[in-house]
Amino acid sequence: MPFLVTSRAVLFWGLSIAVALVSWRFVVLGVPMGMPFMAYRLDGQALTLYAHIGLAPVALIVLPVQFSPRLRKARPGLHRWMGRVYGAAVVVSGLAGLALAMTTRAGPVAAWGFGALAVLWLGATVWAVWLAMAGRIAEHRRWMLRSAALTFAAVTLRLYLPILAAVLGFDTAYAMVAWLAWVPNMLIAEAWLRR
Repeated sequence: MPFLVTSRAVLFWGLSIAVALVSWRFVVLGVPMGMPFMAYRLDGQALTLYAHIGLAPVALIVLPVQFSPRLRKARPGLHRWMGRVYGAAVVVSGLAGLALAMTTRAGPVAAWGFGALAVLWLGATVWAVWLAMAGRIAEHRRWMLRSAALTFAAVTLRLYLPILAAVLGFDTAYAMVAWLAWVPNMLIAEAWLRR
């Protein structure tokens, strides 16, 4: 697993937790102030929006813990329990994300990018959970790496978007980041798996 190297692990943990906590800014600030570009969703899609922005950070926080080899060996029951939390958070947030992608005002490029991310995120995670339940642990780990790469799109989106928005404007940047947030992550994960 690529997250076992100490410096990478620290970066992975730090970015995952920081982005998850920042994502919950709507709890304190409200959506109109904390996420003004998403505020239009409150009219008719509030539950879907809250399901996505409330539970995706749960998956992001649980993710690094699940890659801890010490936890898997010392506390396999906790690893399984946290895996269920991760899987449930991905399923609910992923379905909500798919619904939000289909109704975005950001245009078809963003809709297809975020929609593909949601479908792949759901598929990789559900398949990884099924493999674990079937006792096919080596395959489960490979699919969890794919799921992790897609979950980590929440981090890469927040790293790329401000830079791209400053250069290209928010609308163009948002459409581009709908793809850039996850496609490079998946390419890196697939390259790692083929090594």
